Amino acid sequence: MMSEKPAFIEKQYLGREWIPVTIRLVLAVFCFAAYTFDFFTDEQNKSEILAVAGFGIIIISIVMGFLLHFRTRVYNKSVLIDGLWTTRLVKIDLNSIVKVEKGQYSRYLFNNPVYNLHKKGTIRFYTSGKDAIFLTDRDGLVYIIGSLHADEFLRAIQEEMK
Repeated sequence: MMSEKPAFIEKQYLGREWIPVTIRLVLAVFCFAAYTFDFFTDEQNKSEILAVAGFGIIIISIVMGFLLHFRTRVYNKSVLIDGLWTTRLVKIDLNSIVKVEKGQYSRYLFNNPVYNLHKKGTIRFYTSGKDAIFLTDRDGLVYIIGSLHADEFLRAIQEEMK
């Protein structure tokens, strides 16, 4: 029976991970501090560029908070992942999946956002968070999908596979 409503929807945004936001804010504070220090010295020729750079970093951080990296949907016995403007829709048929498990995305503290990254027999989708869902298909290919709501995502996949 075809369901009309997706069993799970998650949107992940590029600028909402706390570590990169902290790094950008520290850079902005450094620019403002250097501007303030340079403002009180005699040579004020190029200090304005530091204030512009600080405001630019803050504006870029705000814009990135609303920039969708990818959207994950569990719908009609498949997982649909679509991303930014130039990315293609990735459809993972749940009928070909033999193993589903929840795990840690990576042991590293810093992870770069990726979309459809093929590496060593895996295909990775990640924006933020610690957890991921590992889907293994009949050919042994592993899909690693990072999620902020991994428990709900796992439950939705298991319900759709029944």
